[in-house]
Amino acid sequence: MKLDKDKYIAHINDKDQILNMRRVLDKIEIVLDKHIVQSTDFLNPYERRLAKSILNRFLDISYMEVGGIEEAERKIILIYPDYYQYDDLNIPIASLMIEADTQKYSHRNFLGSILNLGINREKIGDILIHEGYVQLVVKEEILQFILINLNRVGREKVNVKEILLKDLRLGNIEYSDILITIPSLRLDALISGSWNLSRKDSQRLIESGKVKVNWEPIERASKDVLEGDVISAKGYGRFILNSVEGISKKERVRVKIRLLK
Repeated sequence: MKLDKDKYIAHINDKDQILNMRRVLDKIEIVLDKHIVQSTDFLNPYERRLAKSILNRFLDISYMEVGGIEEAERKIILIYPDYYQYDDLNIPIASLMIEADTQKYSHRNFLGSILNLGINREKIGDILIHEGYVQLVVKEEILQFILINLNRVGREKVNVKEILLKDLRLGNIEYSDILITIPSLRLDALISGSWNLSRKDSQRLIESGKVKVNWEPIERASKDVLEGDVISAKGYGRFILNSVEGISKKERVRVKIRLLK
């Protein structure tokens, strides 16, 4: 079956995601033609929302999201004929443990060491930081390559071994909470208050395409942000609008911001 891919991606305005969604449609074609299971690479929540907006239009296929743990940020999507049972599915992800000094090295260091091996980011799922070790979720196809080639993080030698997916645990998330008062829940106001930027600098940052809300690129400074939304900006990091605490006497909004480290 040859799908009209342009028809299925016509509703997607994010040009950077067109190629990704065409790959999803390629997987769907294979499932429909060959009646076998296919899987995407790891996708963030925004990419999965887009993929599901396409997948939900096909009544004779099913799909599931898998990331090693339920709370995973990055997950693959398994796509399969609707008559398949769970036992028929091979889950093509694996997990590793890296014994290392997690006080000295951060998520960025571990990710950088893996990418420096020539591995694409799309093959790597969540990196779960624990005290004295890190758990890593990857596509099964790169498991052996990492086991053989990853022997250092920074200047430190590390020991890497395969572990069972059932042994994965939610990692430690370092953060600090701050209380700020802002004129509104507009995106530019939240960025200004959270990172101590001027309103103009926040607007320029957003309009430059460097800001994402819930992993989706946003270039509209006036966008309203909701409790629980995740905001990130290249070069600054990310934060969560943790809660709205109330309105001050001057009718400004008091909010709790969770700055993720």
